[in-house]
Amino acid sequence: MKDENLWKLEVDNNQICWLTFDTPKKSVNVLSERALHELDTLLEDLLINTPKGVIFQSAKKTGFILGADINEFKSIDNFDDIYEATISGQSIMNKIEALKCPTVALLNGFTLGGGLELAIACDYRVSIDSHNKCIGFPEIKLGLLPGFGGYVRSIKKIGAISALELMLSGRFISSKDAFKLGLVDSLTEPNNLKKIAVDIVLLKPKINTSKWYLKILNYNPFRMLIYLNIKNRILKKIKASQYPAPLSILKLWKNHGVIKKTAHKESAKEFCRLYLTSTSRNLIRVFQLSNKLKGLGSKESSINTCHVIGGGTMGADIASWSALKGIQTSIQDRDIKFIQPGLIRADKLFEKKLKNKSDIKKAQNRLITDLEGEKISSADIIIEAISEDLKIKQSLFKKLEEQCSESTILATNTSSIKIEDIASVMKNPERLVGIHFFNPVHRLPLVEVVKGEKTSDEVVKAAISFVSQIGKLPLPCNSSPGFVVNRILAPYMNQALICYMDGHMPETIDKAAKDFGMPTGPIELADRVGLDIALHVVEVFGVKPPDILKTKVIAGDLGAKTGKGFYKFINNRPKKSKQFPKPSKDLSDRLIYSLLNESMSCLSDGIVDDTDLIDAAVIFGTGFAPFTGGPLNYAKSIGFESIINKLNSLEKSFGSNFHPSEGWGKLIT
Repeated sequence: MKDENLWKLEVDNNQICWLTFDTPKKSVNVLSERALHELDTLLEDLLINTPKGVIFQSAKKTGFILGADINEFKSIDNFDDIYEATISGQSIMNKIEALKCPTVALLNGFTLGGGLELAIACDYRVSIDSHNKCIGFPEIKLGLLPGFGGYVRSIKKIGAISALELMLSGRFISSKDAFKLGLVDSLTEPNNLKKIAVDIVLLKPKINTSKWYLKILNYNPFRMLIYLNIKNRILKKIKASQYPAPLSILKLWKNHGVIKKTAHKESAKEFCRLYLTSTSRNLIRVFQLSNKLKGLGSKESSINTCHVIGGGTMGADIASWSALKGIQTSIQDRDIKFIQPGLIRADKLFEKKLKNKSDIKKAQNRLITDLEGEKISSADIIIEAISEDLKIKQSLFKKLEEQCSESTILATNTSSIKIEDIASVMKNPERLVGIHFFNPVHRLPLVEVVKGEKTSDEVVKAAISFVSQIGKLPLPCNSSPGFVVNRILAPYMNQALICYMDGHMPETIDKAAKDFGMPTGPIELADRVGLDIALHVVEVFGVKPPDILKTKVIAGDLGAKTGKGFYKFINNRPKKSKQFPKPSKDLSDRLIYSLLNESMSCLSDGIVDDTDLIDAAVIFGTGFAPFTGGPLNYAKSIGFESIINKLNSLEKSFGSNFHPSEGWGKLIT
């Protein structure tokens, strides 16, 4: 049986050609090799038999086109093949641009990467009027640049400053913001998209381009000034050796501007060079790890109501995030004074994320206080986020088991206590699961879903689906002190404090970690987590914490929350000395290898049984240098024997904390 066409061509009574894109068996449209080939064939005919106009639309409710099919990237591994595919894509976009009739793209949602490049190749873009952020060039997050000509066309359309910012940040913007930039020509209601498109084809309004004063910036010496200004800002945030794509885009701009033939050809070459770097391969891996976690949950979750017990920072933020994502949520604590600060933060979260006043009001209405716990009996899921005290948690769940429905999911947000220890007092311990969020809840995407010895598979599956439902990345793992992320972070942070005791300045230690690619140094991280919590986490693993940590906790210098820890904090920012010794290679190795070794121990001990999940946990839970593809992927690139040899060397110099995990040897054999 012949495969159904991905592009459906229809001609209406006005002699307007409608090209409808529909990728089978997927919820989104992606530009696969097959889709591009089909489109190319159709365009060849349209160039000869030109209709009154051509309108591109999607059959998917999720949006226009999500971008290129990332899964096809794996099969191409040499420059010539990548270049041929990129030039072919450019040729297709050039054919759209060359059509001798009005062309319109109907944007009904996600329009990203290659999808946006196709839309920009059209004369006009009509979009649904929305605050949803669904338009952008995310290629930079894969270590790449727009390769199908979007680099040149976006600069011509909205000017260099705005276009470069979109490409270099990879951020998504709403259709409203795209309209303000000039990237979208018209906004309308969903049911009016087609009518507006037909009117545009028939009336042929003036095609928008960037303003005259923005066009001037395409000439030297303005290009050089823009290049130097943006370059300096970028190099304050990243290393070009770790993330080469931003400077590649800038150099492309500096050297070739928007001279169509030259810039298109050079952008194709640069795309190929970047794709062959380890950074791009690893960032694509990170993207695929994210999709792997997203795919763990069931598409249909039955969670409509959530009850959170504990109105502190974590509890309130879990509740507000749940309400933000459409779930009717109640929050309980002993007194309204404990909940009030969280409600204030919730309002700020809703205003930041939703924009629309009506949507903000709906989210506020979904979040209610319930001091008496009246909603316990009707909740689909109950999440406990009270103090890290085993007896208190046991007492709570013993009561909850009697009060709630038999179908209610009972979850604890504990960060360090074993699930089976809490569940030991319950009549039905199989009901309890760990759902461990990270702070700040609204920023960190990972949530550990922890299976105790007796937790049922059905409860774990339901918990994973709930985490997916609220837009987080679920990481299934087995119960163990610290689970995955905190367990891996503990020796890393502890080693940083030992380095401090050895005479290294906090600034030097943090610089060593940041030079490697970590988002925050371990000393600042300890201050931000709270030194009291850091002390607790270290002690959970039976490791003797450095005396300095106990001293600071006893003195009440707990870090950012008290204004003083290893650093002094002013307006929640650490005051750091600008004069400090440069970090040595040994210092960097002590930090990173302690983290690598514990990552392997987690795998070896069966806390997680998949190297991909370990890498995903550390990347999405700690921000571990994404360009490496994760700690175990990074170790693999170095070579497991080299890792063992280095750990042996560090053990001789700095003690038994570096004794190689048994797991390294298992991977070699």
